[in-house]
Amino acid sequence: MRVSSLPWRTAWTIARRDLSARFRGLRLLLVCLFLGVGAIAAIGTLTGSIERELGTRGRQILGGDIELRVWQRGLTDAELAMLRPLGEVSPGLRMQAIASKGDLTAPVALKAVAGDWPLYGRLELTDGRRVGAPPEGMAWIAQGTAARLGIKAGDTLKIGGQTVTAGGLIKTDPEQLGEGFALGDTAIVPLDLPRRAGLTAPGAMYRSAVRVKFKGNADPDAVAKKLEARFPDAGFRIRTRNKAAPSTERFVSRMGEFLVLVGLAALVIAGIGIGGGVSSYLEARRNSIATLKVLGAASGDIARIYLLQVGTAALAGSLAGLLAGVLVTPLLAGALGSLLPVSTGFTVSPAALATAAAYGLLVALVFAAPPLVRARSFPAMALMRARVAPLAANRKALALPVGLGLAAIAALAFANAAQPLVTAGFLAGAAAMLALLALVGWSIRKLAARLPRPADPMLRAGLANLHRPGAQTGALVTALGFGLSAFVLIAAVQTSLDANIRKTVPARAPDFFVLDVPQDGAAQFRTMVEQTVPGAVTKIVPNMRGKILAYGPKGHMTRVASLGDNIPEGAWALRGERGLTYSVGVPEGSTVISGQWWPAIYRGEPLVSLDEKFADAVGLKVGDYITVGVLGVERTARIAALRRIDWDTMGFNFVLVFSPNALADAPHHLAATIEVPPGTPTAGLLPKLARAFPSSSVIETGSLLRDARALLDQMSVAILAAASVAVLAGLAVLLGAIAA
Repeated sequence: MRVSSLPWRTAWTIARRDLSARFRGLRLLLVCLFLGVGAIAAIGTLTGSIERELGTRGRQILGGDIELRVWQRGLTDAELAMLRPLGEVSPGLRMQAIASKGDLTAPVALKAVAGDWPLYGRLELTDGRRVGAPPEGMAWIAQGTAARLGIKAGDTLKIGGQTVTAGGLIKTDPEQLGEGFALGDTAIVPLDLPRRAGLTAPGAMYRSAVRVKFKGNADPDAVAKKLEARFPDAGFRIRTRNKAAPSTERFVSRMGEFLVLVGLAALVIAGIGIGGGVSSYLEARRNSIATLKVLGAASGDIARIYLLQVGTAALAGSLAGLLAGVLVTPLLAGALGSLLPVSTGFTVSPAALATAAAYGLLVALVFAAPPLVRARSFPAMALMRARVAPLAANRKALALPVGLGLAAIAALAFANAAQPLVTAGFLAGAAAMLALLALVGWSIRKLAARLPRPADPMLRAGLANLHRPGAQTGALVTALGFGLSAFVLIAAVQTSLDANIRKTVPARAPDFFVLDVPQDGAAQFRTMVEQTVPGAVTKIVPNMRGKILAYGPKGHMTRVASLGDNIPEGAWALRGERGLTYSVGVPEGSTVISGQWWPAIYRGEPLVSLDEKFADAVGLKVGDYITVGVLGVERTARIAALRRIDWDTMGFNFVLVFSPNALADAPHHLAATIEVPPGTPTAGLLPKLARAFPSSSVIETGSLLRDARALLDQMSVAILAAASVAVLAGLAVLLGAIAA
């Protein structure tokens, strides 16, 4: 038996003559693909534009070609000697500080810069000036700080106890995106101010940030690898212009991946509509197909003719969706507002558009294949009787197009996945939900067929339509159920996050965090808080920074530097420097689950307690050892206990807590939290602390929570917009089924 006798050109001629210019009968397919492809194209174009903008502005965002950051010390002569041949070296410092004017105070993220700052770009002030480093005795301050202190350009203020003049208000800082999260608005001062203010005394919490502007065309990633190999235990955090804002890029990538998966869910719902639309279209042409078969058309001829028609409609719907996705991107960027890290402008991402089109065409193939296979595989007489004896699917014939289509969709999803496990979970959950809803639809049909026939003609006809041959009950239940479940799930996630921030966090978070309290000032600090805010609870802990250098059984310890990029999953504490502390007793919010805590008076071998999840991630147990680098000195301690940490306490939670004899002799300051009874006024506390402890930084949590809520509100716009596409696709399927 011949499978096909018509060439593709002849099949296209027949298909084109039979295809309506307005795609009558295939409009449901067009609408469904338009919605799904448009959503994915808009999301992909937006994230692609942001990532491209981040890559283009890498030098300005970073402030150099390469940057080295290290806690609580400057770079050594050997480290600087390796950097100087590369080009211009610009040192800098980063720390928290307090700005004050009279009794008014404001926390600031202090950025101390050298005279050649910035190496790329210029700082723009609100008065239109484009400037570099501030002159001696002057500072550039943020507009928020000026508003909080009630000052303007030309007024004086104190930063860390040092009097400076506000030389101008910052409008745009080219490096702001690369600086990362900060507890306060930026204040830019000359490089020597922190030293004069005592903000860089031994034990103070500050970071050195050294940038290099290459004089040649050196590869920054290759330079970074050489630095890591030359100084494996230095505790550097090295960034290059190619990854100037890694946390921002990671956020954009993962947020975009999540929204693409939601868009793919909408496209799957649209696929159900595509299957129903193609079935209805072929049903309307049943007589034409039968006539072609009577006239000698082979099964392959029928497949070619109607595949060309469906493919043309699918291509038209996908192209319309791509165009709409590109055009709606500026509107989406405007709706997200300040959530976006950069201004995206109007750009086109060919990769995003190709991905969206591939998703659309593959979904169209998967869901259009069953009705096409049914139409091509049956003789003319069976097609004539299809209305009363529905055609059954040929499972073997369906295996190739449907199987290949599903495999290609999964491969495409994983190829674009930043988190493959999340993508796998989403696809598996979507498949399970589709199967469950299909079972519900089948059950409704079976139940409707067994129910008694109502006397009312309208009710009887309605009940019959639930189970008649060719009824769309299963498709409708699946499409609407999947769309609404996706919408409800996303809305539930958003509202639960919002509720957690609005209710749980304020109840558990302290009212103030204080950094760099001098050790000899702890008693004075407690007394001042108690006298100013009666009933306040003050907690003080030692606080320093260190990098984990090695871990494992004694004599067989693994050096972290030898791992390279192969850090075990969940072992985030091995990356960069971490907060360290020591304690006589078990810290609040921690529970010992393995081993024993050291006694109150202990003078034996240095001991340490680890977070149980981190210990599991790197394979550590009680009795093993861990080595950390603190201010360039290696300190090794035996693991005495593993702890379960309640991270929701919002207090001091340290992955590593040492016995006092392990770290007490290292230069360090203290950190404190202050919890105030509800309704107690705190207006006088900050000015007193700022005057008594000018080198300390006091941070109010209220402003941080407001920023978190604002960020969540903006994120919900994008999430709910993507979820709405899924509901619209479900409604399109419903309307299409009614029309059919």
